[in-house]
Amino acid sequence: MKAWIIFGALALAQAAAAAPAEHWVASWGAAQQTPEANNLLPPADMQDATIRQVVRLSSGGTRLRVRFSNAFGTQALLIDAAHVARSADKATARILPGTDRALTFDGRAAISIPPGAEYLSDPISLDAPALSSLTVSFHLPQAPAGQTGHPGSRATSYYVHGDHTADADLPTAGKIDHWYQLTGVEVAATAGAGTIVAFGDSITDGRGATTNGDDRWPDILAARLQASSATRKLGVVNVGIGGNHLLTDGLGPNALARLDRDVLARPGAKVLLVLEAINDLGKLSREDVRTPQQHAQLVADLIGAYRQMIVRARGQGMKVIGCTVTPYVGSDYYHPDAASEADRIALNQWIRTSGAFDAVVDFDAVVRDPANPSRLLPAYDSGDHLHPSAAGYKAMANAIPLGLLR
Repeated sequence: MKAWIIFGALALAQAAAAAPAEHWVASWGAAQQTPEANNLLPPADMQDATIRQVVRLSSGGTRLRVRFSNAFGTQALLIDAAHVARSADKATARILPGTDRALTFDGRAAISIPPGAEYLSDPISLDAPALSSLTVSFHLPQAPAGQTGHPGSRATSYYVHGDHTADADLPTAGKIDHWYQLTGVEVAATAGAGTIVAFGDSITDGRGATTNGDDRWPDILAARLQASSATRKLGVVNVGIGGNHLLTDGLGPNALARLDRDVLARPGAKVLLVLEAINDLGKLSREDVRTPQQHAQLVADLIGAYRQMIVRARGQGMKVIGCTVTPYVGSDYYHPDAASEADRIALNQWIRTSGAFDAVVDFDAVVRDPANPSRLLPAYDSGDHLHPSAAGYKAMANAIPLGLLR
């Protein structure tokens, strides 16, 4: 009898070991930072408050989990209720009836997230198709000690006092176009599924795109991938931060400081698209005339930072694609001079010809004015001569060969 018990226990253990683990991939994500003063949600509005945020998935699934962040908090962040649902209208707080699901954390409704940490919810079952929008609602009994968020959401969030996480709508809620304490949604996927991570500054983050319009270049790329059976298993996560730099902290930590959290920690990350450096280039001569040696040193330092990103991402098995820096002569903010433009040309030449990247996407060639290559094509200019328009973002997304991403 005891032999049969032992044999049965061994068989069950072997079956459990043989069962394939779920293959999780990042479907939506946002890079985290400390919001600037003008992008903070007033602490009084986060006290005993429900925050409802709308995000659009890239790849779909029937099981998902949500990643919350206290990366820049100075004390533990308490969430005592959290729900996820399909959005009935991505420009409102309404949810689709019958889709609300309560989230748990290790089987509990509440979780205390340590300062500097992120926390995944338990998986829940929900039919969430590719390119569908979700609402993520959570209740904060106390305002965070140090907010963590993503100001450039290009999506409207909602806040109201009390626990309304399960409500079908929040008609009296306040509205703000930022995300807070929310960094990812991951879906259980089939073998071969993966995620493309778009890493950059405001041009990736989508400055100039339409609020609630999902028309940034990574959004349009995600739709292109879903339209083809050959690439439908690939999702896209946008980890652009407006004002971000490769070499120094600007708006958000510098690129090398945030690479692990924003890129390498994303489950299923297979391809990294890098579009950075325009803020480093612009910053150098924004206020002072610099020497030729300083310009040469900047380009060398930017190349060194690119090489670091390549080595670290490849070390995690990722393919790394370099994107050329788009024109910005005439910028109302940077006022670049001839030396700055020469730096951009030199950096782009290295991106195109060095062989350091696994592949190159020439965004510069896509959006520049053929008659004046140092400037954006007027049809692709949002008006500030730095950020592309919605039409420019569409042209950028459509210029990416999908074969590079498979």
